[in-house]
Amino acid sequence: MKVRVLVVDDSAVVRQILTREFSKDKDIEVVGTAPDPYVARDKIVQLKPDVITLDVEMPRMDGVTFLRKLMKHHPIPVIIVSSLTAAGSELAMEALQYGAIDVMCKPGTAYSVGDMSELLIQKIKAAAVVDMRKRADMIRERAATASEPVKRLAMTKTTNKIIAIGASTGGTEAIKDVITSFPAGAPGTVIVQHMPEYFTKSFAERLNACCEIDVKEAEQGDRVIPGRALLAPGNKHMVLKRSGAQYLVEIKDGPLVFHQRPAVEVLFNSVAMYAGANAVGMILTGMGKDGAKGLLAMKEAGAYTIVQDEASSVVWGMPGEAFKVGAATIVLPLKKIAAEALKRAEAE
Repeated sequence: MKVRVLVVDDSAVVRQILTREFSKDKDIEVVGTAPDPYVARDKIVQLKPDVITLDVEMPRMDGVTFLRKLMKHHPIPVIIVSSLTAAGSELAMEALQYGAIDVMCKPGTAYSVGDMSELLIQKIKAAAVVDMRKRADMIRERAATASEPVKRLAMTKTTNKIIAIGASTGGTEAIKDVITSFPAGAPGTVIVQHMPEYFTKSFAERLNACCEIDVKEAEQGDRVIPGRALLAPGNKHMVLKRSGAQYLVEIKDGPLVFHQRPAVEVLFNSVAMYAGANAVGMILTGMGKDGAKGLLAMKEAGAYTIVQDEASSVVWGMPGEAFKVGAATIVLPLKKIAAEALKRAEAE
């Protein structure tokens, strides 16, 4: 069975490019296109697509407003395909909060058309198997608790431990769930979330606004210190380094690893090398294999490693691969991961 895709974008050129690129894959069928949400609404009823790609900046109705209506009345997996603008990245972050599965930049921006189409095709296939009823339940649960104060977990002492987090599809909300529970003195944290450039800055700023720890998009030479989380910038790899007793990050170019830049694998291998048993690693929800062998390297170097369980994951690709290769010290539901990570960071 082919994955049936509806492309929604106000640009005729983008609709044409995406249709052409998707049609190259034997497992995908573009069943239609729409220039705005009003046309899309009718085509969803008529064509019954499995996955929708959606622009967020459109006339008549923006993509986020449309997405909220869609998730309420007719939940379908949606991948945001947005331009690399400040407005586009902010809207994309909102869309992920309201139920979009993943986000990608438009062709000709951060990626070549070939790289973009290959990655977007993977995202479409991953989105097609997402259980939207489970997804809707997660969103409702988050909405119900959004007005409640976040329960910060306590730490009895400051440690020299490092927490390393890797995530992809569904990871923006999973990362938020984890680090909003961290107290102000939590161990220095390094994060890779698969996301294009510009989008990572918006994501870091959103996290910073709701966390007790400081969260920022990482820059070259930033120190990894208690009470701070560094998010790898889109389209750059991030590695951990050590200078004397201090940890810091290096931001660098390099080839795509598992089709990704930043790649979890790159970060985790560096954490294994420079932090060893002083690290706690976790792989959260996401598609693909990125980070599985890196988490195994961390475990073999003495780190405590946590893998999100299948039931609480939007996509159990990356966590499943990590479990398969034996990289998990423990497998936990999302709600228990923050407490376990902090407990292990306090252990001698």
